[in-house]
Amino acid sequence: MNKKESLYGLKNTNRKDCDLWGKNQFNSSFPASLACYMRDNNIKPIYLYLDENLKVKAKEVSFDFIFNTKIKNDDLTFSFESKYEPYQQYAYDDIRGIDLVIKKGNDYLRALEIKLTVVPDNTTYNDKESEWGSEIVIRPASTSYCALGIMHSCKDEFKEIRNIFEKTCENIQHWSNETEVLSKREEIIKCLNKFQLNFNKYQSPFLMQPIWKTKGKTPILDKNAFDIFIWSDFALCRTFIDRSSNNSSSASRLMRSSARLTRIIYEIASKNKTHIDRIYTDMNFGYQSDKEFSLNGKVTRTYMDHPRRSKPKLPPSILKEIILNGGQNKLSPERRFDQSVYYTAAHIFDEME
Repeated sequence: MNKKESLYGLKNTNRKDCDLWGKNQFNSSFPASLACYMRDNNIKPIYLYLDENLKVKAKEVSFDFIFNTKIKNDDLTFSFESKYEPYQQYAYDDIRGIDLVIKKGNDYLRALEIKLTVVPDNTTYNDKESEWGSEIVIRPASTSYCALGIMHSCKDEFKEIRNIFEKTCENIQHWSNETEVLSKREEIIKCLNKFQLNFNKYQSPFLMQPIWKTKGKTPILDKNAFDIFIWSDFALCRTFIDRSSNNSSSASRLMRSSARLTRIIYEIASKNKTHIDRIYTDMNFGYQSDKEFSLNGKVTRTYMDHPRRSKPKLPPSILKEIILNGGQNKLSPERRFDQSVYYTAAHIFDEME
């Protein structure tokens, strides 16, 4: 009897058969499987966390810490695009799903966003290899879940948190008014800085960023091909807080993220709940609503300051230990004309020279 195509470690999952391999599904299925493989082989990921000086630092940690359990992979449930129910209590709206929820039975262990990224990106491939970086695109669903997770971790500190934000937030009458929010920019950033300084002991793993490295801009995998970085929720917030201080007369996407985070923190700390959808709709500030912000490789490399960013731990050969029973044949990458020209038609142009 032929075994079903599968991915390493995902014994109990809400994705079955073809659901593992679709274009949008594989980008989160594979990273979860890679994490299980690294966990079973005691290969530690790189954890990006916020220190007491509000600087993002990198260190190796165990996947037991990331998964929030010592229970083995085969006894866990990996639910993709599912709701992390413990966070629902802080929102009037349906908070919908996050990329990956890790559970044991009815116990919720960890909620993780997943961003599979390539090294190098278009802004760093011409730099020396040690300075290669990856672009990361953050969705509104990521920052809202990040805020909910932070407040869940700080649930016993709401009174002190409210005191940090109250003076600034009470003086903002119309959060949808970009000019009014911008007038409080310095105060907003000061509040966020003070909050993170006082409560960074509550930070926890939030965004799993597997990287795959290629030979320059080609799609060919490098001999050092795969690794995983994990951002804490506090560390991820630094990427936009750090860049919210420009003196522009309009709010950048990054400043908008800082203002949204401020409002969510204050409302939950004050009333135990907030209207997530209303915050994200009201505070659009003229930008498209499907993207919160993006950071290119020149930016992310300053945060992902670890040798494994440019020299990942795992070789391409581990693919055969992760993609099982012919699963690679289930993949159906989209055909792109520029790829066909670049790879198949190259000889045509060579003949013309």
